[in-house]
Amino acid sequence: MTAPLLQVNNLVKHYHSTGLFRAGPVVRAVDGVSFEVGRGETLALVGESGCGKSTVGRTVLRLQEPTGGSVEFDGESVFTLGREALRRLRRRMQIIFQDPFSSLNPRMTIGKAVAEGIEIHQLARGKAVRQRVATLLEEVGLDPAFMGRYPHEFSGGQRQRIGIARALAVEPTFLVCDEPVSALDVSVQAQVLNLLMDLQAKHGLSYLFIAHDLAVVRQIAHRVAVMYLGRLVETGPTESVLSDPRHPYTQALLSAVPEPDPSRQRQRIILEGDIPSPANPPSGCAFHTRCFHHLKDARCSAEAPVLRPIHSTLAACHYGEVLPQMVQDARNVPAT
Repeated sequence: MTAPLLQVNNLVKHYHSTGLFRAGPVVRAVDGVSFEVGRGETLALVGESGCGKSTVGRTVLRLQEPTGGSVEFDGESVFTLGREALRRLRRRMQIIFQDPFSSLNPRMTIGKAVAEGIEIHQLARGKAVRQRVATLLEEVGLDPAFMGRYPHEFSGGQRQRIGIARALAVEPTFLVCDEPVSALDVSVQAQVLNLLMDLQAKHGLSYLFIAHDLAVVRQIAHRVAVMYLGRLVETGPTESVLSDPRHPYTQALLSAVPEPDPSRQRQRIILEGDIPSPANPPSGCAFHTRCFHHLKDARCSAEAPVLRPIHSTLAACHYGEVLPQMVQDARNVPAT
């Protein structure tokens, strides 16, 4: 077996908040996350807003400095690199941002925006730069004649295609896709997802795909990692996680996915209470304050579960083996 392209070990990112007269509490945005991404693979990182998934993506790329942990990219330690070495590595690690409008300079034509990385890394000069930009625009489904236009002249889907072309301009092997379709219409989402999958097959790209929509994740991801309050609570192959989840938070997320077949409507799981503050996370299992399976015993509130094999996934739940039966009992529906 080949070594993974990206290996993240015990990644930690804390923010030091400030109050009016004194330092505030430490915000534990990411609190010990470990995963790997294989070559040509898509790992989806999913969870509610504020769970830390975008912070993971930006810290992996060192767009912000980590508090702890390590990241190895193709055997090279990302967090120990100096400025010039990191600049060279950036060619191979790029990001597609969530908002396709605010991520583009409104004063810069799309031709110049896409060409910027090519010129910085000296991948082409003169007319070759323009030719390379034209090829990239064609590759993402845009007319090269649009090179002289500005971002406001394009639709949201077109702007996201420009962002993809800009990321591909420096010939990367790994892309962080930070909710790249969440700001787009559903019909446009499918087009952009198909484009990303075609580009992956053509160039052998690896994706860390950050999302909160599990219907989108099912379409593009090979594996899924579910985050809650800065920690991973479940991870495994996409179909295993989505068809047989072993963590109650994953079950709650899945219950919110619309079911196209009216005869197969699933019962919605409504979580009680609010998400705890990452500045003051609960003791034990971070999810126990909202868990609908919580047995009110001391173990959930005192002992933090670790990711462990449960059937075909890894789940951080003390009762992962019996969760499906507990769901059936709670609904008073005989198990099939």
